[in-house]
Amino acid sequence: MSAEIMEPAIEMFRNGDLKGAVEKLETLAKENKDVAMVHHTYAEFANMLNTEEQEDVVPGTKIMMSYKKAMELDEENDEYIADFAGFALECRRIPVAVKEFQRYSTRLKMADIPVDDVLYNAARNIVDTIEVIDPEKKNPMVQPWIKQALEWAVGGLGYEVDAAIEILKE
Repeated sequence: MSAEIMEPAIEMFRNGDLKGAVEKLETLAKENKDVAMVHHTYAEFANMLNTEEQEDVVPGTKIMMSYKKAMELDEENDEYIADFAGFALECRRIPVAVKEFQRYSTRLKMADIPVDDVLYNAARNIVDTIEVIDPEKKNPMVQPWIKQALEWAVGGLGYEVDAAIEILKE
């Protein structure tokens, strides 16, 4: 049913009308307050529009609230968590991003899934973002974030942290 609700906006997107799709999704989100997919898709498309226009056509706080609404409505959807965390990182809200990526990581572990590409890429992006705000990486606040990023990077390469340490010591 969710896909049917969104079809007009998806069709606009397919036809290259991203701005129209965002406007349609905004209307659909107001009309379908309890449909997580609508809120998530609105957030994704609005973020795409901002990136394409290279300015905040849609305020970042509004996008963030749409991601949160989608996660609230569908707490079991790992994609929503990962997308929200990625957006928080784009907005340089590193503590929020790391917290949500950790939640995503925990959910993967519960499903017996090793570190995936989402966390591997998150590791790189976290370090890149830290380099912008603290090139020396000397602020004690960033140290736990760097450690977490390193753990995900090593895991993304298919290694347990202890095994990677042993290999590096040799």
